[in-house]
Amino acid sequence: MSRIGKKIIEIPEGVSVDLIDSLVTVKSKKGQLEYKLPKGIQLTIQQNKLVLGREADTKSLKALHGLSRSILANMLQGVSNEYQKVLETFGVGYRVQLKGDKLIFALGYSHPIEYTLPKGVSATVDDKQSVITLRSIDKQLLGQTAAEIKNLRYPDSYKGKGIRYAGEKLKLKAGKAGKK
Repeated sequence: MSRIGKKIIEIPEGVSVDLIDSLVTVKSKKGQLEYKLPKGIQLTIQQNKLVLGREADTKSLKALHGLSRSILANMLQGVSNEYQKVLETFGVGYRVQLKGDKLIFALGYSHPIEYTLPKGVSATVDDKQSVITLRSIDKQLLGQTAAEIKNLRYPDSYKGKGIRYAGEKLKLKAGKAGKK
């Protein structure tokens, strides 16, 4: 049996889980998320616990068993306490501004870049206009949004200028003359 799939998921306080056919709905004060269970995966709700099972022991169902359990656990954690990603801009003149649901970047190009945040993701920018904090209850959507923002100006390998995750270490290459 799948090691991850057989773990029981505790339902936090203030969170309700509904199962209609194969559609799982997780609700709290912060929002609502939905997930459609794959065919062959069963979910049972016992008191304040979720237990996942599968119909057969095929390789694909074993993989979906663990995946479904991870997705449901992330949904429960997301609606109880939001997920957060922090991005930093590095470089002279690189900055970001928040206007409504749009982030406006100055990243060394000849024009500013506007990025519209998807529904369900909120952002804050610090006073220095260099640190972006993204928040969402949906872990997948948050990670996708952070990756898209990072790809607007991926950090270069010589000076490290660009957008990177907070705390991310870059291994910089030596310049022309092999400077250290």
